[in-house]
Amino acid sequence: MPDSPAAVLHRLDMVCSPQQAELAAGLLAACWELGWEELPEPAGDAVRLRLHHMELSPLRVVAGMLQQHLPDCEVTFAETPHRNWALAWREFFTAVLCGDDFVVLAPWMREEHPYRDRHAIIIDPKMAFGTGHHPTTAMCLQAVSLLQRAGKLPQGFRFLDLGTGSGILGIGCAMLGGSGIGLDIDPEAYENGVENARANAVTDRFAVHTGGLDALPGLAGDERFDLVLANILAEPLIDLAPGLLARVKPGGALVLSGLLTIQIEAVASAYTALGLPAPEVLTSGEWSALVWS
Repeated sequence: MPDSPAAVLHRLDMVCSPQQAELAAGLLAACWELGWEELPEPAGDAVRLRLHHMELSPLRVVAGMLQQHLPDCEVTFAETPHRNWALAWREFFTAVLCGDDFVVLAPWMREEHPYRDRHAIIIDPKMAFGTGHHPTTAMCLQAVSLLQRAGKLPQGFRFLDLGTGSGILGIGCAMLGGSGIGLDIDPEAYENGVENARANAVTDRFAVHTGGLDALPGLAGDERFDLVLANILAEPLIDLAPGLLARVKPGGALVLSGLLTIQIEAVASAYTALGLPAPEVLTSGEWSALVWS
């Protein structure tokens, strides 16, 4: 349920130093796919980061994340009249081709689109939890396509999607015949993932739950999966290496993303130190994904 009528556009402003703005921009690049403005303050010694959204709750989530890393920065919320905001979404959102098998579409594109040879993943762009526009999301779906086409995912493969967000990766896996679990520590991401799984008619093959790896024993016992995906950030990918690897079935595949290209060595080293070979690397701009199979 929207927080307010579509005629109101919510705004988040964060004022910080130029150095803090660089860190904030890096954090936003990893979790906010809808873009933002960087505006110089009149005094010249501060920067204002400005985000807009038709709902307030996603902005609150992002503000909490930013304040956790940058507690000294000033954060404010405001409302702006925007009578045509619902139509603005349609102007913004474009179909995203991911790998050879997927296209990500908004709900209003479901009936009329030219990509009938692909699995159409329907994601409502009201929420900022993963629409396929971010390179890391697209690369993960590309990796799943490559693994499937190379015969490295068995029929009816089991998967784990850690940091599922909108559920887009789990939905894609389910469309290829897999079944599995999506986990996210953010309760709002959970709600969005459930909604999208339902919209794509994969709830019988893809179950979304709140929590991290520590929630798995209660959901799947000691199960090991044919495919483990984690599109989060470099630091948790490093910290979670033993736990993630323990959930990969022998001969299974592991796909990691959410990392910058300059972070490849640090993340890969955490896994090669546990016995894995060097990964295959996918790159898109400044972002990368690591694939073991």
